[in-house]
Amino acid sequence: MNKILGNPILILIVRLIVGYIFISYGIGKIANADKFAGEIANYALMPQFSLNIIAMTLPWIEVAAGFLLVFGIRLKSGSVITGGMMLVFIIAIIWAIAMGLDINCGCSSTTPQKVGLPKLLENTGLLLLSLLIYLFPERKFTLESFIVKQ
Repeated sequence: MNKILGNPILILIVRLIVGYIFISYGIGKIANADKFAGEIANYALMPQFSLNIIAMTLPWIEVAAGFLLVFGIRLKSGSVITGGMMLVFIIAIIWAIAMGLDINCGCSSTTPQKVGLPKLLENTGLLLLSLLIYLFPERKFTLESFIVKQ
């Protein structure tokens, strides 16, 4: 099983998928920070004063973590960041479902998505993919391995 899960091609594909999602969603949020702040506010979990700070910083962290995974730099660190964010997002979605909120998840400012079971499953899948990268940080197709060999 470890041989299958640790396959360099599989890990590369997983890195590219998770990295692309974080980069594209993060860039969309950077471009629409005011809209993103409003979507965060809809959850009613964060104090009002923190909304703009979160809306201005979180997307940049998402983009940075996505680039770490895509280029294969510090895979364990990148996967901890993406996995940690997914865990927080999952908790927020569970909260919204439990409170009966009919809101957009805030995942993408360009293509609004409602909170609900499909989004919860998607985020759980991304959490599991981040965990896979963490457990099998295959460095065969990484920028880091190229630099170290030189």
